[in-house]
Amino acid sequence: MAKARTQFVCQNCGTVHTRWAGKCDGCGEWNTIVEEDPMGGIGAGPGKVPKKGRPVTLTSLSGEIEEAPRIPTGMAELDRATGGGFVRGSAVLIGGDPGIGKSTLLMQAAAALSRKGRRVIYVSGEEAVAQVRLRAQRLQAAETDVLLAAETNVEDILATLAEGKRPDLVIIDSIQTLWSDTADSAPGTVTQVRTGVQAMIRFAKQTGATMVLVGHVTKDGQIAGPRVVEHMVDAVLYFEGDRGHHYRILRTVKNRFGPTDEIGVFEMSDRGLREVANPSELFLGERNEKAPGAAVFAGMEGTRPVLVEVQALVAQTSLGTPRRAVVGWDSSRLSMILAVLEAHCGVRLGSHDVYLNVAGGYRISEPAADMAVASALVSSLAGLALPADCVYFGEVSLSGAVRPVAHTAQRLKEAEKLGFARAVLPSASPDLPKGTAGRWSEIESLPDLVARIAGSRVKAGEGTDGN
Repeated sequence: MAKARTQFVCQNCGTVHTRWAGKCDGCGEWNTIVEEDPMGGIGAGPGKVPKKGRPVTLTSLSGEIEEAPRIPTGMAELDRATGGGFVRGSAVLIGGDPGIGKSTLLMQAAAALSRKGRRVIYVSGEEAVAQVRLRAQRLQAAETDVLLAAETNVEDILATLAEGKRPDLVIIDSIQTLWSDTADSAPGTVTQVRTGVQAMIRFAKQTGATMVLVGHVTKDGQIAGPRVVEHMVDAVLYFEGDRGHHYRILRTVKNRFGPTDEIGVFEMSDRGLREVANPSELFLGERNEKAPGAAVFAGMEGTRPVLVEVQALVAQTSLGTPRRAVVGWDSSRLSMILAVLEAHCGVRLGSHDVYLNVAGGYRISEPAADMAVASALVSSLAGLALPADCVYFGEVSLSGAVRPVAHTAQRLKEAEKLGFARAVLPSASPDLPKGTAGRWSEIESLPDLVARIAGSRVKAGEGTDGN
C-alpha cells in the first residue's frame, strides 16, 4: 500500500515545503507552516482519477465587444470605487482592519440594492443571524428583502444559492471562515481559503451573480491568506481608516472593469456610513491658518482631486540621534526631503526632531506631495506661517530640482473652488490654465522655494518697521 504523502504549506504566503520548519523560506515569517494533505482540495478530483479533457472552442481577437453590464448600488462613493457599480458575474474582494466597517458598508449596499428590487443574499460565517439582524436594525435596513444565512460550509452555501431565482448579489462574510468537504485541512488555512474562493468564483461566472467576498487583513495591512486569491478575483478593494477619526476610505487596488486608483470617502456615524461628496472640506475642516508648519497639498486620488493639510513640527533635540516620526506619508521619502534640504538648500535639521503628520488620518501615496512637505518643514523651522490661500504640489528630485506632475489643471480647479487663490507649483507644468500666470508661482528648484519662504519673512519684517 502506497504511503500517504503530506506537504507543509505556509499560511502567510502559500509556499510549499517538503518538511516542517519554524521559519518560512518564502516570506520569512515564523510559525506559519502547517501540514496539509496535497490530495485534497485544488488539484485532486473525486477519486483522484485523472479526467480526460474536452476540446474548447477557439475564436479570434476581432469581433463585437459587449460592455459588461453593471448593477449600480445607489451609493455614489461605492459606485465610484467600483467603476460605476458591481459587474454581473464578477468577484469582488474587500479587505480591511477588524471593526473598520466592512460589514456595515456591505449591509448598507445590500439594503440599497434590495430597495431597487434586486435579489440579495447575505451569508455570514462569523456572526449569528440575531447579531446580523441587530446591525440591520441599527442601519435601518431590517425592512428590506435581503435574504440572510449563517453558514460556513461551501457545499451547503452553493446548494442554497442554486435554489430558486438567481441572486443578483451574494455577500460572503468572510472567506477565512469557509471550509469545504473536499479539503482535509482546518478552516482558514491556505487550502481551504483557496478552495472556497475558487468555488464561489465558479458560481459567479456560471450564473452571472455578483460575488462580494470579505477578507481579513494581516498585521501588515495585506489580505490574509495566499496572494493567489487576489489574482483570482476581478476587483480588490481596501477599506481604510483610523479609529481615531470618523472618516473611512474605500480604495481600489485592482479592477478588471474600471480604474485602479479611485477612492470612495465615507464618514462613520451611529447610524452607519455617510457618503462624503467633497472630501477636501472634510480634511480641511479644522485647519489653523495662522500656525507655522502647515501647508495645503493639492493631491489626486484617481480622477478626484483632494486637498489635505500637511503638518510639520521641527524642534530642537536633546538626544544624540534626532527623532523622525511620520504619520500618513512614506518615512523614506521624508528622509530624502531632509537630505535634499540640507545638501542643496543649507537647511540644517541634523540637530532637530522632525514630526510629520497628514491631517485627518489621510494617507498620501503620490510623490507630488514633496513640495508641500518641504514647505511645511521650512515653515516650522523658521516659525513663519505660510499664506492661508496657497496650495503646494510638485515632485522633488535628488538634485533639488522640482519636477512637474500630472493633472495640474484639476488640482488648481479644486483649489480655486475651495477659495485658494494662489498656488506654488513646478515650472513648465503641463495643462496649466492660460491667462493666470500672476496667480500661480512656478518654482524650478527647491532652493527657490526656500528663498521664497525666507523672503516673505523679510518682507513682513520690513512692513512692521515701516509702521
